[in-house]
Amino acid sequence: MKHSFAIHLIAACAISAGSSSAFSHIVLQDGAAAAGASYRATFRVGHGCDAAATTSITVSIPVGFNGAQPMPKPGWTTRAVTDKLAQPYESHGKTFAEGVVEISWTANTAADALPSDFYDEFVLRGTTPAKPGPLWFKVVQTCTQGSTAWAEVPTQGTSTKGLKSPAALLEVLDIQATSGHNH
Repeated sequence: MKHSFAIHLIAACAISAGSSSAFSHIVLQDGAAAAGASYRATFRVGHGCDAAATTSITVSIPVGFNGAQPMPKPGWTTRAVTDKLAQPYESHGKTFAEGVVEISWTANTAADALPSDFYDEFVLRGTTPAKPGPLWFKVVQTCTQGSTAWAEVPTQGTSTKGLKSPAALLEVLDIQATSGHNH
């Protein structure tokens, strides 16, 4: 079972990396995860807005991705917005009707901003949906001049070819994780 999980995960990551990273500039480090499992979402920011430094990253948490928690980042203010969930969920015998729907990181000073010719990573964690399929994280990148909404989702399938500003894709796979949930 562990071997099968590893093979499926490696294959999905390779496919996902090949299909999205060439077209998108904010991508997930690991583009695939088991359904109903704990997942560490690492968003890679490859450049600023044209030559302008990145001052803020805001991630919309997709429906079904539950229990989202941001990782603090030195020099950046981290904020989690909670609201009523479109789909309540159960965890540890308790039903949650509210949860984190948006996470943002904002540079504290101009010196903390991410220069356009550097890259960095912004991290959050949560639990993937029990149902497999594509999960799209929409990200707004704000810079000292301008912003980009990485929010386009294909009308069908998961190919981001032809999209100018695609959302970050996570392929939720119909496989069992080899370890339990980590909270």
